[in-house]
Amino acid sequence: MNRLVRSLLAFGLASAQVMATAAVVSAAPDIKDRIAALPGVRIISEGTSGTARTFVLGIRQPADHRKPRGAQFEQRLSLLHKAESKPMVLHTSGYQLSGPSASEPARLVDGNQISVEQRFFTPSRPSPADWDDMTIWQAANDHHRIVTAFKKIYGARWLSTGASKGGMTSVYHRRFFPRDVDATIAYVAPNDVVNDHDVYGEFIRKVGNDPTCNRRLEGVQRQLLQNRDAIVQRLEAKGYTYDQFRGAHRALEVLVLDTPFTFWQYGTQEQCALVPGDGASVDALWTFIDQTVGWDFYTDAGVAPYDTYYYQAGTQLGWPAADESAVRDLLRYPGSSVPRTMVPDSIRFPRFDRHAMADVDRWVRYQGSRLLFVYGQNDPWSAEPFRLGRGTRDSLSFVVPGGNHGSNIARLPEEERAAATAAVLRWADVPAPAVTLSASADEGPDSLDALRARRG
Repeated sequence: MNRLVRSLLAFGLASAQVMATAAVVSAAPDIKDRIAALPGVRIISEGTSGTARTFVLGIRQPADHRKPRGAQFEQRLSLLHKAESKPMVLHTSGYQLSGPSASEPARLVDGNQISVEQRFFTPSRPSPADWDDMTIWQAANDHHRIVTAFKKIYGARWLSTGASKGGMTSVYHRRFFPRDVDATIAYVAPNDVVNDHDVYGEFIRKVGNDPTCNRRLEGVQRQLLQNRDAIVQRLEAKGYTYDQFRGAHRALEVLVLDTPFTFWQYGTQEQCALVPGDGASVDALWTFIDQTVGWDFYTDAGVAPYDTYYYQAGTQLGWPAADESAVRDLLRYPGSSVPRTMVPDSIRFPRFDRHAMADVDRWVRYQGSRLLFVYGQNDPWSAEPFRLGRGTRDSLSFVVPGGNHGSNIARLPEEERAAATAAVLRWADVPAPAVTLSASADEGPDSLDALRARRG
């Protein structure tokens, strides 16, 4: 065989190998087909977000994970898909399903993201609903089954994240299934270990660098109740209903008690200039509440979507006790600002579980690892944070100076922002950040506007 023939033969063999390889690659299933092949997973819709493909999915879950062959329900989740080889971020909202926007950790690592709707938030609710199945253990099992299913597709590192109740939920998942993900980034996640011993009221009385702001907020509380008849008349004229509160006057008192908390949750020190002083008109009081708290939330339509949250708060999570000290003499319904007020009587409350949060707290302090907590200095929900203990490994906790409930890594001082970013990248096994974080940029699904919409 001469040299020319040998060369042509070698070229032909190489070409055949390239064509065979290309055929194998082209035959690789599309991500949509791989998702559809997962047991119990249904594709509800699909779309795009930038260069990523997005899907809204349903996954069959046991209503009670102690009875996996019993009643089932479909839990909604969304997938933002970039590449099977990239890290995956499990985003737990703790509430309804959020949109397809990437969370801060997903942007940092240029990763995929699965966002999960919490069980019992509609439509991810069993029918009929046995509310005894609405526990942090049951929800953690939901997330465990999702991770187990999608790790068949996404084999790179996994992170979990969430803000507020979503951050709490991500920590609870790690407590029961610590190896499901490689690390957890939890934003402004409260940790009400002993529900009967709150520091929220004391925190709000002292928060900020201008004590007169809090005194003016107390003055607003008093003026609202002193003008309650005029306020209630306006509310009823807008067509709001208050059956859940057993009347508009009780709803107004709950709003009044929540006002300082909500102001600091979403506001800033600079907004203290907006707080009306003594002798404010009803118009001025109305406008202030409308801009900072929102009249529409403390109505039947406002609280109905959050019955699951209030049920959880009243049975396991705990809640901030309302500080009635500034207006006690003006209250007609003291003690009304509690979760039971917000949940229909048809939903039975079991005895409050005093061990659930204490158990999670012990796990964080003595067994937790690869945890990153970010809190806001002026955020009331940050008054009772998760604390790292002597047994916590490879973990960090930071506080954004002057930060509210929208605090995140981008808003940290430069040195702490760099340390937090480095930890996220290391845990995700990513060499460099995909984006440069900016405190002025829109921070995705955990932005302040999204949190305000979820009220938590």
